Amino acid sequence: MLVKGEVGTARGARFPGRYIQQAGAIQSLGVEAAAFGRRSAVLVDRGIYDLVKNDLVAAFSGQVEAQLIRHGGECSETQIAALVAAAQAINADVIVGVGGGKALDTAKAAARDLGKPVIVFPTIAASDAPCSALAVVYNDDGTVAYDTFLPRNPDLVLVDTALIAKAPARFLAAGIGDALATWYEAESCRRSGAFNCMKMPGVSLAFEIARSCRDTIFEFGVTALAECDAKHAGPALERVVEANILLSGIGFESGGVAAAHAIHHGLCELDDVHHHLHGEKVAIGVLAGLKLHGAEDEFAKVRDFCASVRLPTRLADIGIVDATDEKLATVARRACRPGEIIHNEPMRVTEEMVVAALKALI
Repeated sequence: MLVKGEVGTARGARFPGRYIQQAGAIQSLGVEAAAFGRRSAVLVDRGIYDLVKNDLVAAFSGQVEAQLIRHGGECSETQIAALVAAAQAINADVIVGVGGGKALDTAKAAARDLGKPVIVFPTIAASDAPCSALAVVYNDDGTVAYDTFLPRNPDLVLVDTALIAKAPARFLAAGIGDALATWYEAESCRRSGAFNCMKMPGVSLAFEIARSCRDTIFEFGVTALAECDAKHAGPALERVVEANILLSGIGFESGGVAAAHAIHHGLCELDDVHHHLHGEKVAIGVLAGLKLHGAEDEFAKVRDFCASVRLPTRLADIGIVDATDEKLATVARRACRPGEIIHNEPMRVTEEMVVAALKALI
């Protein structure tokens, strides 16, 4: 179906420079870094620093000088500035981010500030952050401060599925939650004509990628989690990792974002949810978004899917046991603030509508 205003309108999409996915890919990290220069600043997620330190040292040995830096935890202005200073101190030619979304976003933002290339090496497939030219900047207390758009996508995204399979399956499930939002938000933007992260409507390919992302997680999600439980990078896990990282990354960035992630931002205003993963909160945002649309049949389908892949379906599942009117109003106020992505939906969304959608998830 053609969208009004599509003819003659500038549309676009963006992609990482290269994407490589393979079991054992960590072994080629040093070779890949050496293509960008002689010295690298390697920001490593603090949660897995001790687990991957020796493998990283071995991968870089004989290839490139590598300074390993333990990430502080948040992608905050403080942590970005600290990485910039550390990279400047060694005159780094390339920034490498290793770990989860916040460490990777910190590396991407620092690379922007330094004007240096960046390699992203995710150790979990818990979000679609790795491929994007976007970093979500948090305050040091864990609340979302703002989204910052970067001038380009990562130069290389290198994904080791054997390493990802060793991580707790909860992370893979969270990535499925983040990927779940991709098609629903892109479809909202397609219908409304809202801009993507390039500040223009997406090309048709963006929406087909978003659709493929949805179809892939629906088909392979349950089996992929079973393979992850067995620490096995099997064929289903390979497909879901690709969907969580690459398809979702391209789909959200080039298709657009809307209610699910705006509601996620609102949920992050509550201390109750801070021990839950990004994708777990996004899954709640997807369900609330379907309630906003009055799409009851699709809501039931997605709710059942979430349950099958260990994602939350109720506010209590993400820590909001006492869902008071005050708390829900706080979420809705943040989600609906002027200029927020919830206004990319094809209908007007009010704070009262968001509160009502959330109450349906109590």
